[in-house]
Amino acid sequence: MMVLDPHHLGTILGVWAHPDDEAYLSGALMATAVHDGRRVVCVTATQGEAGFPDDDARDVAERKAVRAAECAASLEILGVTEHLWLGYPDGGCHLVDPANPAAKLATLIDEVRPDTILTFAPDGMTGHGDHVAVSHWTTLAARQAGSGVPGGARLLYATKTADWNHRFSTYLDLDAVMMVEGMQPPEVDPAELALWFRPAGGVLDQKLRALRAQASQIEPLYEVVGEAGFRDLAAEEFFREPHPDDWPWGPS
Repeated sequence: MMVLDPHHLGTILGVWAHPDDEAYLSGALMATAVHDGRRVVCVTATQGEAGFPDDDARDVAERKAVRAAECAASLEILGVTEHLWLGYPDGGCHLVDPANPAAKLATLIDEVRPDTILTFAPDGMTGHGDHVAVSHWTTLAARQAGSGVPGGARLLYATKTADWNHRFSTYLDLDAVMMVEGMQPPEVDPAELALWFRPAGGVLDQKLRALRAQASQIEPLYEVVGEAGFRDLAAEEFFREPHPDDWPWGPS
């Protein structure tokens, strides 16, 4: 499989579940696109209000405000100026009729006309219900919108490699981040990747700053893995093409 050039992705539309997903999985790609003068549009399904310890004293509105402010600061560092919230409840995306968000996203795709759409694979990376739902919505939307656009947009699913998973496991227990008991973390043979991006120092530094701007989520991880570990884990971004067996009705 030919690995795509990160500089030749055209207009990028990223669709994610929570603030910080976009920076973790595609921060360097977005920053590179902005540097190249290409358009980047980022969509976030929820405001991440569930991503706090149980004993956090803030109410839901305050938690949403924290996550929204952190996400805005992060995207500003990456240079991304177009960001949309879908407004769904954190932890409740799997309960939403997929037809509704898919229709919203299909309309957005028709408006933006992205060349590349980035989102989760059907495994949701960790099996998180919100991640899985967002993958489903985006795949449906890409299919709906693409039916009227010659060539359509290129849909790419975020993933990892066995080497990355092994490195992660030297810092943290992989089982601790998986949301489904017994689920193995996704991994793709490098030869099967459509996009494998290892950004240069300046772009990687930009991504790291953007991640750390989302302090309520990132600082606990940073404290555990340290600067070197944090840089190591953020230094690569991996995407694959859809497979026929990703969803019962096939790829978009």
